[in-house]
Amino acid sequence: MLAAGAWWWQNQSPTATPADSAGASPKAAAGNAPAGPASVEVGKVEVMALADDAQAVGSLRSRQGVMLRPEVSGRVAAIGFTEGQRVRRGQLLVQLDDTLQQAQLKQAQAQASIARTNLQRNRELVLENFVSQSAVDQSAASLEVAEAQVALSKAQVERMRIVAPFDGVAGIRSVNLGDYVKDGADLVNIEDLSQVLVDFRLPERFVARVKTGQVVEVSLDALPNQRFTGRIDALDSVIDANGRSLLVRARLDNPGGVLKSGLFARTRIVFSTRENALVVPEEALVPQGGKQYLFKVLNGRDGKVASRIEAHIGLRLPGKVEILDGLAPGDLVVTAGQARLGRGDAVPVSVVDLSRPRAASAPGGGPRPASAASGARAPAP
Repeated sequence: MLAAGAWWWQNQSPTATPADSAGASPKAAAGNAPAGPASVEVGKVEVMALADDAQAVGSLRSRQGVMLRPEVSGRVAAIGFTEGQRVRRGQLLVQLDDTLQQAQLKQAQAQASIARTNLQRNRELVLENFVSQSAVDQSAASLEVAEAQVALSKAQVERMRIVAPFDGVAGIRSVNLGDYVKDGADLVNIEDLSQVLVDFRLPERFVARVKTGQVVEVSLDALPNQRFTGRIDALDSVIDANGRSLLVRARLDNPGGVLKSGLFARTRIVFSTRENALVVPEEALVPQGGKQYLFKVLNGRDGKVASRIEAHIGLRLPGKVEILDGLAPGDLVVTAGQARLGRGDAVPVSVVDLSRPRAASAPGGGPRPASAASGARAPAP
């Protein structure tokens, strides 16, 4: 009997108390409690100097460059330069064996001398009527043929001499003394590095904005601590149909000769600069219906409220975006929690202070509060 009575006492329904009502279902509690402000994260509107620019990559090339090649075959008889040396225009670089051509030149000069002597004798004889005028004319024609043969022989001799076409720097030669080279074979490269050109391509949207004479900033991966400035020298007359881009050529001074042909270059053209541009974190933008919106945090009657405004976007930076109107320096915009705000205006919000550390335990070593234990963010007062 005593055991049955104890079992009944332990399993009977307890009478509800005011303390038990606090443990009612979440739905009932939510129905009775008023809805609070939405917790959001915010960022400040900053003032920055923004440059409206166009950036591209390209390659350097010399002002003038040529690979010297012989027009005729022959054996290398002399080399008149040192690799990497500066050469002057007209300087002999490679001499091919011209023994045969020199002999042909001497033969032509001798025949021209004989023709010249015959012409002079016939002119004297025609005055004494020993020869006719036709003999004088034939002697004059023979002299012209002989002189033409001399000019041809001289041209053949000159073709055996490879000279520098302009002032520049000689590269590494591809032949040695005594080599037999065929016509068109590579001998040595000559580069004029007094100035260098940089070729790069810009998207077609910049066609109306880029002009000759504009300043171009050039940086090189090979020379990371140096910056170079040049000007646009020429624009291509057509747009590349494959890439829809415009070929641009800029010219840079190279007084120290540090710039070399073929270097990889990064170019930047600055069209304009805005000193007091307003920028916000990129996370503040909310795309809706083909437009961009953001929520601006204002001080309401009972606390902070968020109002949605359309964002007119200017330039973009990594992690930031320029807003053209509707904001002032120091304004707050919502960067996280926009989904809780919907599309309404003047929605009450509670700003989450991410810089405040979360308490690991209650004062005095007691258990952590329920909000801290669950990882919920505490709204700033």
